[in-house]
Amino acid sequence: MSPYWVMMGLILILTPIICWLFTLGREENRTPLNKIFEVIHEKRYYLHALGYIFIIKWKSLTDELNEPIKIKTGNWTDWIYSFEGEITLWVQQTFENQYLTEFLNFHYLFIYLFLIYITTVYFAYVGERDMTDKVTLNYLLIYALAVPYYLFLNVEVTSSWIPGMKALLYHDGWYTVFYATHDPLDNAVPSLHVAIPFGIILLNWLHCKEKNIKMKEWDHWYYHLFIVINTILFVFTIAYLGIHWLVDIPLGMLVGAIGALFIHHLQPRMRNDHGKMFEGVTKKKVVNHTFWEGAATLIILFLVLSAVSYQENNIDERVSMRLGGGDSTYEILTPLGHGEEVTTSISNLDETLTLQFVILWVEDSVYAMDNGVINWQEIEKNQTIYSVAPQSTTNVTIDDPKLWHLVILHNNATELDDVIELRIINDYGDDEMWKAIALSLPSMWMTGFVIHRLKRLKQAGRSFIDSTPSHLWEEE
Repeated sequence: MSPYWVMMGLILILTPIICWLFTLGREENRTPLNKIFEVIHEKRYYLHALGYIFIIKWKSLTDELNEPIKIKTGNWTDWIYSFEGEITLWVQQTFENQYLTEFLNFHYLFIYLFLIYITTVYFAYVGERDMTDKVTLNYLLIYALAVPYYLFLNVEVTSSWIPGMKALLYHDGWYTVFYATHDPLDNAVPSLHVAIPFGIILLNWLHCKEKNIKMKEWDHWYYHLFIVINTILFVFTIAYLGIHWLVDIPLGMLVGAIGALFIHHLQPRMRNDHGKMFEGVTKKKVVNHTFWEGAATLIILFLVLSAVSYQENNIDERVSMRLGGGDSTYEILTPLGHGEEVTTSISNLDETLTLQFVILWVEDSVYAMDNGVINWQEIEKNQTIYSVAPQSTTNVTIDDPKLWHLVILHNNATELDDVIELRIINDYGDDEMWKAIALSLPSMWMTGFVIHRLKRLKQAGRSFIDSTPSHLWEEE
């Protein structure tokens, strides 16, 4: 059974327990079981469930585009590495422990899903309508905000770039198939494991601040503290497991902050707390919003397209991954439709070392994934190994429909410092760039909205936490 469904099963079982535990001493806040469906209908919480279904589909569409457009978008890992170096390798080697690894592997997936789903249920259960709305939107919109960064600013995970860095999460039996089919492994920036919980933390703070509630006196302080502690643990986890770069943390916080501010200022209008949804909207305001937020959107779009142009113009200098002596990693090939094919070009950029590779169905790779490393000796016993000579390129065409493939790459050198830089370009044949741009426009507009909103609040002499619609400012 997939780790996802195991975790979701645990979450389903634990949901009532968690809601009960965090409301001890505040039993009056609990929603009686015989009124649950009435509350769901009255508060329109069924829309929240539809929202989760929508974002799951949005993520699926984004992931489907990720690989086909990489031939144009390239990756920016070398820039991150030149800035950050190998700090995460030190973190991993300093603290590596089998039991810690097992715990953090579980925590990385379980608590992430826990915070996404149970937080919504918890706030609904205790009658916090506004917070229920906000934490649901937090997941939906923060992922939407991250889309252009994932599609156009690809950054490989640390274990695909830093020699000697183990993929403690990805190269581990039970988890391998799930992550290979759900995580492109080049969506390192920003970290949603930071952005989403940080968004919840900031939404909690904005909610209390606007209502003049001290955080420690808030009824949900202990649940808030629970989120804070797990977010701090996420920061360590993503560095330790060989997933994210440290720079992903502040960038994740930035995305979380933009999302939280957007939600905080929009939710009162969506709930009609200050009149109808579009009350106070005039032609002048529409023009003003369109101009400023449209300008911000166009500027961000220009920067994105400039980045794509840079990558296209420098395709011959592009480095996709780096392998130290004895290191192995893999590239994911997404499923094809009937009659489709993908041509994979594997270039060995080293002048003396030979690169080895094999192509497997994802399900057939599990036996070789163990404790963060790929057991190349086991693969050699069971598979045909191909080689790419120094300064040469090998092309392979795959046309198996409906199957996930891994291109497993290996540096057979004995010294870790004997690093092979390689380039992988997967040509899926179709130009899907317009779809990627279309999926990214909401993120660009939301960013523009937040910038414009904060500017207007400052000009009006109001606090940035003030979520009152602007048409009411003059009436106060």
